[in-house]
Amino acid sequence: MEDIFIEIFGTGKELSPLQMSCRAIVIFIIALVLIRISGRRSFGIKTPLDNIISILLGAILSRAVVGASPFIPIVTACLVLVIIHRFLGWIKIKNTSVGKFVEGSKILLFENGRFIEKNMKRALVCQEDIMQAVRKSALTDHLERIDKVYMERNGEISTIKKQSS
Repeated sequence: MEDIFIEIFGTGKELSPLQMSCRAIVIFIIALVLIRISGRRSFGIKTPLDNIISILLGAILSRAVVGASPFIPIVTACLVLVIIHRFLGWIKIKNTSVGKFVEGSKILLFENGRFIEKNMKRALVCQEDIMQAVRKSALTDHLERIDKVYMERNGEISTIKKQSS
C-alpha cells in the first residue's frame, strides 16, 4: 500500500509531472476544505487580514505540491492559520477595538467640497485616485454632487452623493 502511495505522490523534491499533478489535486481539495472552514469572507471581502490568509495559504500549500516540505506539517500549519483567521473574525465582531487593530478604520478623504490633505497623505492617495473612485462609483466627475469620500477598511474608495432636494 505504501509503495502505491509513493508511486502516485512521490517523495521529496524529485517528482514526475504526474506525481506533482496528483499532489495538486489533493491540495486543491484540502484548500477547498480550508476555505469552507475559514468562511466566505476570507476570500470575498479582501481586508488586510483576508489578504494575509490568502498569501500565506498559497505560499504554504504550494510547498506540498512541489515536495519542498513534509505534507502533514503543511496541512496542519494551514489549518492553524484558518482557525486563527476565523477566531479573529469572530472576536472583532465582539470587540470593535480588535477590529480597528486588525483591519483599521475608514478614513474621510473629502467632505464639504474639500479634499482633506492630511487624511489623503495617511491613506497614500492623490486627488486623481479619489476622482477615479468618484467617476467609478458615483458615475460623475462633478465633486459638487458628492457629499463625502472615504478610504474603506479594505482599501477601496467609496463615495456618498449629496441628497437631492
